Order: sequence, then structure tokens, then C-alpha cells
Amino acid sequence: MSDLFDQVTNSQDVVTKILAKIPGFGGYIERENRRAADKLLRDTVSNRFEEIWKRISALQTDLVSQGAIEYVDDLEGAAIKFRQFIDRVKNASYGYSGLFDAVKINEAELLKIYQYDLALLEMAEEANRAVDTVEASIGTDGLPAAIRNLKSVATKAVDAYNHRSEIVLAQ
Repeated sequence: MSDLFDQVTNSQDVVTKILAKIPGFGGYIERENRRAADKLLRDTVSNRFEEIWKRISALQTDLVSQGAIEYVDDLEGAAIKFRQFIDRVKNASYGYSGLFDAVKINEAELLKIYQYDLALLEMAEEANRAVDTVEASIGTDGLPAAIRNLKSVATKAVDAYNHRSEIVLAQ
């Protein structure tokens, strides 16, 4: 995840690099770079889960068209959880701004946060697999179990995001 921070840092223009040499201003630029890297990361996470949410919506339409209306509400429970997760990720103030002010975070601690965020991205892969299973289970006896698994993954995503701030505060 340090690649995101490096990507933002390396794309600075010459003026910003000069201003970074001014005492006290470099810390401001570094903090802004961290915020930009965090925003880029959160946008990536939310976009991946947005795709998952759209897939679930399409599956709901498929269920209705196939007459399996009894499963639409169950699938909606997972969709709502993923929407909650997406909204929290998208709408959080970026850069840990309030947390950076209250807690001084060094590079090692920032790496732990980025590793946690990487886990959120990996959770998107798990969610995609769960949606694949639901899709493959339509019309079979395994559909209720596949939907329960998808709901479990959605709940896990929300819980993981809720515990993200604990990583910073535990430092």
C-alpha cells in the first residue's frame, strides 16, 4: 500500500517539491500526500464494492424474472449491508484527518493501516466469490445457503470498516 503514497508523492510538481524544503511546510505536504493516498485507496475500495452491489441488484432482477421472489428479500439484506459499507468508505473524511491531528502516526503505523486497507480490498475478492456462488446456485437447493454466506461476508465488511479506526487509536 505504500505504492499509493509513493504514487502521490512522485507526481508532485517542482513547486511543491521546492516548498517541501521550507521548514514546517514539508510536514504539511506529507500529510496532504497521505490524505490523497488514503482517498485514492478508499475510492478503489468503494468502487470494487460498488461493482459487487450492482451484481447483487442484477441477481435480484434475475430472481424476480425466474419467479424466485421469496429469495429477493434475503438477497436485499446483503445488498443493504454492502451499500452501508460503500457509503461509509466513500463518505469518511479522507486522510484520517481528525485522527492525524489527535494521534501522531509514524511510517510503521501507517503501514499497518494500509495493510488493514489491503485486507478490505481482499475482502472484495471474497465478496465477488460469494456473489458467484449465489449466481451459480440460482434454481438449486443451495441458494439459501449461498445467500446466507453472502450476507455473512457483507456483515464482515461492515464490521471490518467499523474496526478500522481502532488500528489508529491502538497505536
